[in-house]
Amino acid sequence: MSRRRIVNGVCAIALVLALGAAYVVWRGASAGTAAGGAPLDLARAGSIVYVSDDGLTRQTGSDATGPLCRRSYVAGGTLSCLYGLGPAFSSELVVYDAKSRERLRLPIWGTPSRTRVSPSGSLVAWTVFREGDSYMADGRFSTTAGIYDLRTGEHHGSLEDYTSYVDGQVVEAADVNYWGITFAADDLTFYATMSTGGRTRLMRGDMAARTLTAVRENVECPSLSPDGTRIAYKRRTGERWRLHVLDLVSGADVALAETGHVDDQPAWLPDGEIGYVKPHDGRPTVFSVPADGSGAPRVLFAGASPAGIG
Repeated sequence: MSRRRIVNGVCAIALVLALGAAYVVWRGASAGTAAGGAPLDLARAGSIVYVSDDGLTRQTGSDATGPLCRRSYVAGGTLSCLYGLGPAFSSELVVYDAKSRERLRLPIWGTPSRTRVSPSGSLVAWTVFREGDSYMADGRFSTTAGIYDLRTGEHHGSLEDYTSYVDGQVVEAADVNYWGITFAADDLTFYATMSTGGRTRLMRGDMAARTLTAVRENVECPSLSPDGTRIAYKRRTGERWRLHVLDLVSGADVALAETGHVDDQPAWLPDGEIGYVKPHDGRPTVFSVPADGSGAPRVLFAGASPAGIG
């Protein structure tokens, strides 16, 4: 049985818990189906898919609506949706193909936090709050992050079952915790955050070897760029997080023009933009900002959360 994991600050954010009623829809008998209208066009390049404040998955440039989700993500013609099932700490991951046909329905122990899809659409990932843990005032969480291979049906149920290395040494601490998976294009490599001993690290995962190797400290909620060369992430300074972009080749690190506190797993959007959620006028709102540190934040959608790129 996996050990209990406690971590200080995960990308399943306070914003989601405090303001999440704006876009959280508990799954009922009809959840997992669109509320009407044309289906999403998951193959349409350049569009942004997001979860609106009514809980429906929507797409820019279209009146189409997708399934009710708490969190969703689109890549490679695959749509992944995380639902809350009503009872506390009970979730379901439902995956759809490009024609909105259900490919997978997977019960998950925990409260929905994040989901991601590999560029090919073959791998789906999730992060959930663990059952039995609470959202405490000091910001501690216990989470589980896992991966499912749609090609083979292999269920990588928890990254806790992988072997992790820091400076060549196997990590055996009892307080290890993982969250925020993001995939490379080879369907073997991924990145995630690991926390232990009060320190967070960017970890590079190898699905074939079932290993995780530390890359850099103080990198949380990573999001890999489409070309696989950069990581958008949140960097902690004291009690605040600021969005940064890390170049994996040169090691150069750029603080983005969003100077406010952002506690979210960012998403790469078209035209070199980074999407993220932060409070605005009392609602969770999606902003974007250039990935090179230039420009200024701009509002994309009020009362919504980013879901990915169609």
